[in-house]
Amino acid sequence: MVPPRLVPLLAQFDFAYTRLRHRLAGPVMDSGDGTDTRLEPLTDEEYFWEPVPRCWSVRRRTGGPGARATLLAGAGDWGRDAAAYPHPWPPPFTTLAWRLSHLGEMLALRADHTAGSHRLTRDDHPVPGSAAEALTALEAGASAWRRALLGVDDTALDTVGYCTYPHGGDAEEPFADIVWWVNQELLHHGAEIALLRDLHRDRRR
Repeated sequence: MVPPRLVPLLAQFDFAYTRLRHRLAGPVMDSGDGTDTRLEPLTDEEYFWEPVPRCWSVRRRTGGPGARATLLAGAGDWGRDAAAYPHPWPPPFTTLAWRLSHLGEMLALRADHTAGSHRLTRDDHPVPGSAAEALTALEAGASAWRRALLGVDDTALDTVGYCTYPHGGDAEEPFADIVWWVNQELLHHGAEIALLRDLHRDRRR
């Protein structure tokens, strides 16, 4: 049984993920007033689109990192622009590909560090090299995270460090706060991705 405190957070996650998925894959999305708005599925050209110079993005590993990045994070033939702390300031503008890769990785790794091996790192997680691969990775990460949430109880929600994800505040915060934070990540990056889609659509008007 899902703990009552988790029910609204799980519903929020499901709603946010479903809206983002429809906003990326089409053929329609909920406009917010209950009517469907048609849109084209995400293309590779849009996935890699750099709306300003010196963006951080997803790149072929053979080409090396982009401007102000010092490494390509992730596994496989593609990597995501990154740098060791302290990060560049002001922060580089990140492409839709970068943001989708970040979301898929975060969900998959947090799921593993909650209900899996507790061993996966960014170096283990493949970076998607196409729009279709990114949508598949996002779906896999969201499904894994949701399954992890269905396995927790009230005690887990109050346990500090229940999730051992190594890149956030998980070691210092109760798991309920981490669940809230993951929702916030999905909501705010989802909004950024939606805005990038709108800008790409209208860029030549």
